[in-house]
Amino acid sequence: MLLTLSLLIFGLMLLVYASDRLVYGASIFAQSLKIPPAVIGILIVGTGTSLPELFVSADASVHNLPDIAIGTAIGSTLTNLLLIAGIGSMIYPMNIQSAVLKKELPLMIIVIMLVAVLLSSGNLGLREGILLFFIGFASIFLMIKTMHKTLNQERHVLPLQTLTRVELQTNPRNSVALFWVVIALLIIPVATRMVIDNVFVLMQQYHISGLFVGLTLLSIGTSLPELATTIVAALRRENELALGNIIGANIFNLTFVLGMPALFSPSTLNLKAFYFSFAILGIASLLFSLFSLGQKQRLNRGKGIFLLVCFIVYITVLCIAHSLLT
Repeated sequence: MLLTLSLLIFGLMLLVYASDRLVYGASIFAQSLKIPPAVIGILIVGTGTSLPELFVSADASVHNLPDIAIGTAIGSTLTNLLLIAGIGSMIYPMNIQSAVLKKELPLMIIVIMLVAVLLSSGNLGLREGILLFFIGFASIFLMIKTMHKTLNQERHVLPLQTLTRVELQTNPRNSVALFWVVIALLIIPVATRMVIDNVFVLMQQYHISGLFVGLTLLSIGTSLPELATTIVAALRRENELALGNIIGANIFNLTFVLGMPALFSPSTLNLKAFYFSFAILGIASLLFSLFSLGQKQRLNRGKGIFLLVCFIVYITVLCIAHSLLT
């Protein structure tokens, strides 16, 4: 048990680190190709915090473990809205002020609603996967279009990973980028195998479902980049960065990450677990929206604590009602 958990945690740490280095290298190449910063911010760095979820989902789907992929996608979204937003606002109160984020937040709500309707039948097959990817690409297109319209109207902080953004200001060479991309591509398959293999061992030994592991352990572990970005952004009083990171990661999780099992391992959903998870997701997104919108800092420490308590209650209910997920 202890060895399995240790290997699982080590695998998650490797995956998070490799994902960050991959984003870093890709961003340097994009800069050298004169790609606009707004596009780099959304397509490469902005979605980079969700790469661990994507790799875990893809590997689980290829090895016919769709429940792990589904649980990770939905669980990571809930973790972002409750745990990460709660911790970030406890460090420094946050609210959405920029015109870009005020448009991206309704987009996130629309994506959640579309995904809920799309999967309400209980099927997660090729058709649903194609539609999820279409929604994801359409959302990225709309975010880039919105950003271009408002870049000249206000100071906008791109949803970049803070450490990567600082490193890019040094204008490193393409040889450095190539080095980190190669290193990341060597580490990522090993790390994802470590994660999935040890999760499978836990499932077999303790008779727990892949959906439960995805909704709890993996969703928290793969959300470490979002957590790190949000904490650093909150400490630097960059609430737009913190909130933009959460919104962008959620859209990515519910489209591309959730679309992976649909494309590689079509399956049917556990409708009881699906309705429960999306009911919680709807409540969490509503609370997040109400708390973070407005001229005043509405997502303050008190409401951050409330979100954190909601997350603890949610995990507790999952543990008690584990039979719902089997």
